[in-house]
Amino acid sequence: MDLLSKIILFHRQKSGLSRIKLANISGISKTVIYDIEHGKASVQFNSIHKVLQTLNIKIKFESPLMKSFEETNYEKI
Repeated sequence: MDLLSKIILFHRQKSGLSRIKLANISGISKTVIYDIEHGKASVQFNSIHKVLQTLNIKIKFESPLMKSFEETNYEKI
């Protein structure tokens, strides 16, 4: 969470956004933005996902089984 927190803080600052502005754009509270940037473990993934989308940060899933997973009809899993 520490690395993710730093990435989000860096992107917010470089984007010239205050916590309040990012919260308003993301649709979450400024307290949640603060909690994310300070690595609080109890923040819901949905909130983190909204912030990542707002800051145009992509998540890439990698694993030895990912190719096999992508070849399946994973919606039925």
